[in-house]
Amino acid sequence: MFVYDKLENRRLLDREIRRSRPFRSRKRMICHITFALSRVSGRMTSDQPSSLIPVTLLTGFLGSGKTTVLNHVLKQPGMVATAVIVNEFGEIGLDHLLVERSSEDVVLLNSGCLCCTVRSDIVDTLTSLFVDRVKGKIPFFTRVAIETTGLADPAPILHTLMTEPIVAARYMLDGVVTTVDAVNGSGTLDRQPEAVKQAAVADRLLLTKTDLTEAAARQAFEARLALLNPSAPVIPVAQGAVDPERLFNLGFFDPATKSVDVQRWLRDEAFEGGHDHEHDDDHLDVNRHDDRIRAFCITRERPISWGVLSGWLDGLATMRGDDLLRMKAIVALSDRPDQPVVLHGVQHLFHPPVLLPRWPSEDRRTRMVFITRDLPQETIEATLTAFEKAVEEPPP
Repeated sequence: MFVYDKLENRRLLDREIRRSRPFRSRKRMICHITFALSRVSGRMTSDQPSSLIPVTLLTGFLGSGKTTVLNHVLKQPGMVATAVIVNEFGEIGLDHLLVERSSEDVVLLNSGCLCCTVRSDIVDTLTSLFVDRVKGKIPFFTRVAIETTGLADPAPILHTLMTEPIVAARYMLDGVVTTVDAVNGSGTLDRQPEAVKQAAVADRLLLTKTDLTEAAARQAFEARLALLNPSAPVIPVAQGAVDPERLFNLGFFDPATKSVDVQRWLRDEAFEGGHDHEHDDDHLDVNRHDDRIRAFCITRERPISWGVLSGWLDGLATMRGDDLLRMKAIVALSDRPDQPVVLHGVQHLFHPPVLLPRWPSEDRRTRMVFITRDLPQETIEATLTAFEKAVEEPPP
């Protein structure tokens, strides 16, 4: 019988992290967080499509073309039954699209899209939208898109969707879409750590201003984005024109087929070739913020027990949560060999694990995709191995 000792788990992971080779010219930091926060749920949910409203986060640094993209998609019929939360109406220019103003901060557009501004905070805005939908004060919407400010770190909004009870009971994260500027994006990544994080946590990257950049420069920048976030498809966008459907349905449940599509969501094939997506620590440029980012996929043939998996991730999030930017995984459980579990985490927090009724393909390996900061693959793997050994070996 395995008894999960949180304090011992914390000591074990701290010891393994200390053993890993530190990055040159950088001060290693370990973030200690109270265990009162729930990171990996002890129970697993089913894979059935949820009644929760999916939310897409649209982010991108200042000048990356996010507003131009919004101006385009808000006009499209594909945005019907979508509520879009923007920073300010004035920035988008909605007068020529306006059909009806439901309130001071909610308007209905002729595309059938509902557009509103952020109220006191995002929790209040999402709650008010849901209540007004139930009362029939606004048209019924089936999905939400949230525009962040150009300087915003997307993590706090992601955490709100996952942990704020009144929001988490009604909404769920669908994914993150980030606009990146093909003309100035490389310089922005060099100078702005927020821009790096916005791109690193994305499920999809919209490469804007592709009509204004030379082919060689665009190719070099796309290669840089592939190193930063290999699993995020890069979609070229000229003058803001993009199919609204490319912004939605980013999770592992595909509403078009009404089935689980883990491969489309995980995209672990983008990591084939192993170390192609890792950096050479001897040639890191400390002035380039994305040189601190690691993107890698850990593949394991051997199943993991749920107790080991949940305890390991709980400890990892506690010790290095700030640097665990994004994690997606499908894991083979020794407890349930015919039912894999799907995991999705952002820094310190994880969505409730989803237990699938069966494997979605013949590939039954564990595949864990990580996007980390100053946290190499070797350290992640060493902590998991050490934790497995500690659990398997009985105390003397």
